[in-house]
Amino acid sequence: MKFGVIVFPGSNCDHDAYHVVSKHVGQPVDFVWHKETDLSGFDAVIVPGGFSYGDYLRCGALARFSPVMQSVKQFAAEGKFVFGICNGFQILCEAGLLPGVLMRNAGLHFICKHVGLKLENPDTPFTREVDPGKVLSIPIAHAEGNYTCDDETFAKLEQNGQIVFRYCDENGNVTPESNPNGARSNIAGICNEQRNVLGMMPHPERACEELLGSNDGRDIFRSLSRSIAAIEAAA
Repeated sequence: MKFGVIVFPGSNCDHDAYHVVSKHVGQPVDFVWHKETDLSGFDAVIVPGGFSYGDYLRCGALARFSPVMQSVKQFAAEGKFVFGICNGFQILCEAGLLPGVLMRNAGLHFICKHVGLKLENPDTPFTREVDPGKVLSIPIAHAEGNYTCDDETFAKLEQNGQIVFRYCDENGNVTPESNPNGARSNIAGICNEQRNVLGMMPHPERACEELLGSNDGRDIFRSLSRSIAAIEAAA
């Protein structure tokens, strides 16, 4: 089992993701520069947060053209796992690996704080080790985390169980007041129909140690690791 963490010019959460995989999940991991195209040695790739290419256009709009992203698309098409966090979520949407778009926050301000997350679909490779009844405390740090999509796409997301996380209050109630950025239906994370691509706006890699205020994000990475291990054991 091996993880890859993609690095774009402007990535700033790549080392956080690397640290979590190597220290808290205990699996081999390498950085992958955005000009590389060979992902054959990996079982999962993480597209981390940051400001790829400075986000001078729409967030992720330039990163989608990096050489590595064509390989990421093929990687996902082969059924391997892709996990996009914050700017990584934006990149996956821009690249067409996930539906919808991320827009400016409703209040037009950058937001950095812990939020409550409700797990909507525990039956994905990324969430099987997450307690479905627990309100997760995960930090956000973004200016363009307002997820939106057209009505047809939204209906498909709900019907197919592709909405994985929603913003909620401390009691697990999904309310307008618990929505930090105006995202449609409080959506904080979605997966593709095949369940092997996940994008989420909050930063679980920043919530893996109690010293940082929460370790609720750790089980997301552990879920992915154990899903890969199960596939390898069945092969």
